[in-house]
Amino acid sequence: MNHEEMKEIKRHFGVVAESLRSDIRQIAEVHDVIRHELQNQREELRDEFKETKALMRVSFSQLDQRIHTIESDVSALKSRADRVESSRA
Repeated sequence: MNHEEMKEIKRHFGVVAESLRSDIRQIAEVHDVIRHELQNQREELRDEFKETKALMRVSFSQLDQRIHTIESDVSALKSRADRVESSRA
């Protein structure tokens, strides 16, 4: 193998290496974009989950209040029914 052939092989490998560097840079850039998009998605999901939990807390609190009111009303009705039955006897 003569000097010219060696030079040509070196040049060829230099071109191949530069092409690979370029491809690797592009992959790294795309990876960075995807990583940022995933982070944004995580933050959005975390925020939506917090909102959902807050809404559920309010809903459960309202339901608890309604159940408490119904239980009080039922208790009052039972007392009235017991008094009515006592007065009939």
